[in-house]
Amino acid sequence: MLRIYNTLTGKKEPFEPLAPKTVRMYVCGVTVYDYCHIGHARSALVFDVIRRYLESSKYRVEFVKNFTDVDDKIIKRANEQGVACEAITTKYIDAYHEDMGKLGVRPASIEPKATEHIADIIELAKMLLAKGLAYQVDGDVYFDVAKYPEYGRLSKRRLDDLQAGARVDVDERKRDPMDFALWKSAKPGEPAWPSPWGQGRPGWHIECSAMSMKHLGETFDIHGGGMDLIFPHHENEIAQSCGATGKEFARYWIHNGFVQINKEKMSKSLGNFFTIREIFEKSEWPEDITGEILRYFLLSTHYHGPLDFSDQALNEAKNTLNGFYDLLVTRLAEPDQNSSTDRELGGAVERCKLAFQAAMDDDFNTTGALAAFQGLKTDINKLLSKGLSTEARKIARQAFRTIGNVLGLFQLDKWQFSSTSKITAFKEVSVSESLSAGMEESAAVLKSEQLPDTEIEAKIAERAEAKKKKDFKRADAIRKELNALGITIEDKPDGTSRWKR
Repeated sequence: MLRIYNTLTGKKEPFEPLAPKTVRMYVCGVTVYDYCHIGHARSALVFDVIRRYLESSKYRVEFVKNFTDVDDKIIKRANEQGVACEAITTKYIDAYHEDMGKLGVRPASIEPKATEHIADIIELAKMLLAKGLAYQVDGDVYFDVAKYPEYGRLSKRRLDDLQAGARVDVDERKRDPMDFALWKSAKPGEPAWPSPWGQGRPGWHIECSAMSMKHLGETFDIHGGGMDLIFPHHENEIAQSCGATGKEFARYWIHNGFVQINKEKMSKSLGNFFTIREIFEKSEWPEDITGEILRYFLLSTHYHGPLDFSDQALNEAKNTLNGFYDLLVTRLAEPDQNSSTDRELGGAVERCKLAFQAAMDDDFNTTGALAAFQGLKTDINKLLSKGLSTEARKIARQAFRTIGNVLGLFQLDKWQFSSTSKITAFKEVSVSESLSAGMEESAAVLKSEQLPDTEIEAKIAERAEAKKKKDFKRADAIRKELNALGITIEDKPDGTSRWKR
């Protein structure tokens, strides 16, 4: 039986949907003002796999994932570029679909936009005002957090502690610093819609409540997103949704962990993030990156924990897939009439299926699910040494493809890599920056040979200090300087670096 870790209760619980064999799931999507980074990819992939597994378990999944297409960051970007907000959001929604397509992430059943649900948002705000859970100040409407006694039950934070730790809010019109906007009055240069409180636009939190209830009902099965959304976004969603309807909002809350660089969360504010298209298009050898490599890497750690992103981790994922595809497209494709071990193959496939299901039923444990494939690979290699018929080989390949479809793996008919190819410098050295001319390459090698080890070590130490101070711009510049001199740096998982000429 499937068990899910529920952030709301803080424990694993048996999954029992409201309607038999139907799952209604809402996941918070991206704010579309820029390209998606690898952290967005992890969240999208986690819920893509959850959906795939539920469907493989014979559930009908109604999956809603929104786009936040009205937001301060979108408005700022549009004003900077002198274009309408819609031009910004259209560009980055298209880019999102393109990036997710490369990762094999399927579109949601419904992908609503906030701007398409203004009427629903206004109605929800009116309900909260009518119940005394919100108040109006001029053209703004705020949720009154003090009127919802259960505030903090998702994030396990007490309102008194939150109030004590709150910074002084610049808007002194609010009754409490923790109160949040349901509707914002119009300001010059911003998009606005008519409302009972005047021209304005919705607050961020109410958008997801209105869209999820519009498409899935007042109570639905699963609400998901990244851990950074637990507070305040999801906490505020619960308060306003439960406050308006008097019913439970979502029954299971699933949150994926962060992607990290050297044990720090990947984020745009820290400048240590990688966009999906940088990884696909701007690596030194872009043909070395495929959706399956990234999927394997992102699924190699349980979704709830942190995931450290590095060259080494990508290479490990790639080399592991090399081993699988060597078996699938090479060894299993060879003809063989010896069928002495065909019966044993059925037992190996069944063990894999059972181990895979047990892992996925345990809170979607993709680490255990991948281990089940490793077990099947080991079993098949043993059988191949004794002999498998051509038909049995087809069955073995199909087992990988069928079971692996839940994870979006082992779906390729051809595999382009060998164990000797290596991913490196995917961030710092782009295709346009790589040394394309033989003379330039030779000059770099000569320079690297002339540069003393002590100077290289000094540069490495300077880069480490820059990273420690979160001066990632300087750290990247040092890497580029050394790269131009023919020195390659490889960052290790423990935060240290090693180099070679």
